[in-house]
Amino acid sequence: MKPVAIFRHTHTEGPGYFATFLDTHSIPWLSIHVDDGAPIPAQASQFSGICLMGGTISVNDPLPWIEQSCHLIHEAVALNIPIIGHCLGAQLMSKALGGTVTINAVKEIGWGTVQADDNEEALSWLGNALDATRAATVFHWHGETFSIPHGATRILSNVHCANQAFVMGPHLGMQCHVEMTEEMINTWSEGWTRETQGIDPLPSSIQTPNLIRDELPCRLPAMRRVAERLYSVWISRLSRS
Repeated sequence: MKPVAIFRHTHTEGPGYFATFLDTHSIPWLSIHVDDGAPIPAQASQFSGICLMGGTISVNDPLPWIEQSCHLIHEAVALNIPIIGHCLGAQLMSKALGGTVTINAVKEIGWGTVQADDNEEALSWLGNALDATRAATVFHWHGETFSIPHGATRILSNVHCANQAFVMGPHLGMQCHVEMTEEMINTWSEGWTRETQGIDPLPSSIQTPNLIRDELPCRLPAMRRVAERLYSVWISRLSRS
C-alpha cells in the first residue's frame, strides 16, 4: 500500500491523533515538513491519500508552496486520491477547488459545539458519533473561514463559523481540529495571549487557557469518537494496492 502523505505547515501543528489512528490501522504514512522547506511533491499518484494539517499562515499569503499545494490537490481529485484537510488544510482544499478564504467574523479558540447538517452526506460520514441533537463538541483555533467549493456538501456548522466541514466524494475538509492531543492543546495554549491580543472584551467563541484545560478531560474522549468515525470513513476510501 502506498503511504498517506501528511503535510505539516507549522512545527506545532503535526498530525496528532490522525497519525495514531493510521498506525492503529496499519496504514503507512510519511510526514512532509513544508515549514522546514520540504518541497511539495509534483505527483499525487505516489500516495494512497493526502492529509493537510493546520498552520499559522493564510492561504492568501504570497507563498510559492500554496499554489504548488493547490496543484497537488487538483491532481489528487482528478485521480480520486482521498484528501483530508484540518483547518488550514481545509482552506487549501477550498481555495484549490474554487472557493474563497476570508476573515471570520470572530476568532474561535477552545472547545465549541458543531452541528451536523441535515443531509445524507453528514449521516454517512458522522453516523452515530454525535449526540441526540446531532451535535458534538470539538476543538477550534482559527481566525479565517472557507467557502464551500462547487460540488462539495457541507456537513458541519456552528453559530460562530457557518462552514465547519465539507465533503466531496472521498475528500473531507474540516475547519475544526479533531486531531488534537493533550500535548498539542497545552502547547497551543501557550500562544493564547498572542492570538487574542487586542480582543477586548473576549467573544463567547474564545475560551481562556484555564477553561480549555479544565474541560479537556471530558471533551477530548468525546471528540475522539467523532475523529475516529470521520477518519474511519476516510480511510475506507483509500486504495490498498
